[in-house]
Amino acid sequence: MAALSTTVTPLTGGTVTYAAADAAGDTCQTGAGVLLLVKNDDTVDHAVTLVTPGTVNGLAIADRQVTVTAGTQVGIPVTHDYRDPASGRAAITYDAVTSVSVAVVRVPV
Repeated sequence: MAALSTTVTPLTGGTVTYAAADAAGDTCQTGAGVLLLVKNDDTVDHAVTLVTPGTVNGLAIADRQVTVTAGTQVGIPVTHDYRDPASGRAAITYDAVTSVSVAVVRVPV
């Protein structure tokens, strides 16, 4: 898994740098104002999954899966709900990484 770095975007705006999605998955910071940006330049849709490490009454909380349509880009909020207590980061997996790039930004809240 690759550890994605977070770009703090100032109020005046800023440049976002994308990296190729890692076939083994990625991790990222969590918190208020943190967004995972996923760009799908492939010709087919791809699924991005944020692992939810918590439980309720001993039952696992379902992971969050987001479909990124071919040729589009989405922003996914990465709140502390996805924070793994062991690593302090969110775990992200992909159904495939062909032509998929990602970036993590934190905006002022």
